[in-house]
Amino acid sequence: MQTPLLAYHDPEFIDSDEGRPIRIVSEYLAPLRAFSAAGVSATVVFFGSARAAPGGPLARYLGEATELARLVTEWSRMHCAERLLVCSGGGPGIMEAANRGAALAGGRSIGLNIGLPQEQRPNSYITPGLCFEFHYFFMRKLWFAHLARALIAFPGGFGTFDELFEILTLAQTRKLDGSIPVFLYGSAYWREVVNFDALVRHGTIAAEDLELIEYVDEPHAAFERIKGRIRVPSPAAAQPSFAKSRCRSGA
Repeated sequence: MQTPLLAYHDPEFIDSDEGRPIRIVSEYLAPLRAFSAAGVSATVVFFGSARAAPGGPLARYLGEATELARLVTEWSRMHCAERLLVCSGGGPGIMEAANRGAALAGGRSIGLNIGLPQEQRPNSYITPGLCFEFHYFFMRKLWFAHLARALIAFPGGFGTFDELFEILTLAQTRKLDGSIPVFLYGSAYWREVVNFDALVRHGTIAAEDLELIEYVDEPHAAFERIKGRIRVPSPAAAQPSFAKSRCRSGA
């Protein structure tokens, strides 16, 4: 009789409903292991549309995302021993522009890709070994939030909104283990598509919640604002710790 496979070596079991918890925890532990091996403990996260393309309505933001990511990476390499890496959603459009900017500065960058029916394939500028494929949106968003020291949201659609409001909700409810400054790049776009002042007027958020966001419109000015707000990672933080939220139990 042939010796049966160990359960965790059995593809049929791993891909089953019963194997789902193992798949979920794998999308947490595999990046944790890779980041630890690569000495990655902090990121500047770039969100934005996968549909931004040359000649399209968002074309100007491609070059500006590239330039801002280049400035962040260049500064990190010179002043932070490259302990602060650009991180994107790994796909095309604004995401690719951010990874490209890091590559132009000679630095590493991260791509947290997710399998979708269209649009989403890993771009070629992500550093080998720092490109990750996710199935579960919530595990991908955990890794966006866990290492982030700043977030820059360029114009985008449903996906960008989802990711942006996840971070804003965590910040508003003080669930983050440290602050993450949020920059909305392209004030004309953001003020048109999201009326934050109306949320205050209707009493659905507090006026002080508006302090969670800051509008920026130009790469060099945005970079200076990021430098002024960011918590520079210390040499002691060479490896990411396990993710946790700020709560009474310390869970």
